[in-house]
Amino acid sequence: MRKQWGRRGFLGAGAGWLSGCGGDLPRWTGGRRPVAVLKAAAYGVDLDDILWRGARLCGLQARGKRVLLKPNFVEFDSGSCINTDMAMVAAAYRLFERLGAAEVRIGEGPGHRRDTMHLAEEAGYFDAVAGFEDRFVDLNRDEVAPVPGFLENEPEMYFSRQLLSADLIVSLPKMKTHHWAGVTLSMKNLFGLVPGAVYGWPKNPLHYRGIDRSIVELSRIFHNTFAIVDGVVGMEGNGPIQGTAKDSGVVVMGSNLAAVDATCCRVMGLDPEKVRYLQMAAGIGPIREIEIEQRGESPRAVMTPFAVTGEFLDLRMGRES
Repeated sequence: MRKQWGRRGFLGAGAGWLSGCGGDLPRWTGGRRPVAVLKAAAYGVDLDDILWRGARLCGLQARGKRVLLKPNFVEFDSGSCINTDMAMVAAAYRLFERLGAAEVRIGEGPGHRRDTMHLAEEAGYFDAVAGFEDRFVDLNRDEVAPVPGFLENEPEMYFSRQLLSADLIVSLPKMKTHHWAGVTLSMKNLFGLVPGAVYGWPKNPLHYRGIDRSIVELSRIFHNTFAIVDGVVGMEGNGPIQGTAKDSGVVVMGSNLAAVDATCCRVMGLDPEKVRYLQMAAGIGPIREIEIEQRGESPRAVMTPFAVTGEFLDLRMGRES
C-alpha cells in the first residue's frame, strides 16, 4: 500500500510538515494565485458557460485526468439551502467531460446521514446527473487505504481507495457561514473525505483534534485540488445546517483552496485574515488580497454581507478584533 501512494507522489512535501504541526504555518511565500469570481444570478442561467469561463480564467487543465467531484450534501431539508445545488454539480460534471478528463466521478461522505445514496436521491442528484449511481462513490463506506495521518496517537489515516487514486479532487462546497469555524467553504468541505465507517459520525476525531487544525491538515494532505464554490444561493447565520438562504449570485473558482476561501470571505463581507483556519493555512496558500490574482469580478464589487452568529461578529469587514 505504501508503494502505491509513494509512486503517485500523493503527499509530496506534506508528510514532513505533518510530523510536526504544533504551531501555525509560516506566511505563504509561493507567489500570487489566480481566483476567478463570476456572476451567476440564478441556477437557471447558463452554468456551463460560467464554469467554462472560470476554468479558462484559472488555466484549469484536466485532459486525461481522473477527476473526483466532492460536493457538500451533509443533510437535506427541502425548505433550506444546505447542499451544493444539483445544477452546479451537473454543470461541473459536464465541465470536466468537456475538458477531456479520462474519468469523472462524484464522491461524498456526509457527516450526519449514514445512508448517503438516500440523501443524494432526496437532494435531487439522481435526476441532475445521468447515471448518477454508477458514477458515485460513497466515501464513508468505500474500501480504504492508509496515508500518514495527523490524529492523536494514530500515525496513519484511512481514506477511500477511489479518492486516493484521483488525479484531481474538485471541492464543490456551498458558500456558508459555520457556527464553529466561522465559514465553511472549499477547505472545510474536505471533512467529507474522511470515512464515517472508520471514524464515526459526525467524525468526532476531527473535532477532538480541533476543527481549524483538521481543516488545515486535510488541505495539506489533499493538495491535488481545484475549487468551484456554489455562491449562487449561500447560507448565512447559524450555518452549516440551520442558517437561512442568502442570494449572493456568484461562483468562485481556483486551484489554491486557501486563496479561494479568502476570496469567498471577501465576497461575504468577512475578513479572511481573522478566520482562524485561514490564519493557520497561510503556509498552504495566499489569503491577503495583494497575494491573490483576482480574475473576473472584483470580490468587493459583488460583496453581499453575510450574517454571522454572535461569536464571529469580529469577522465582519471594517471591524476591529
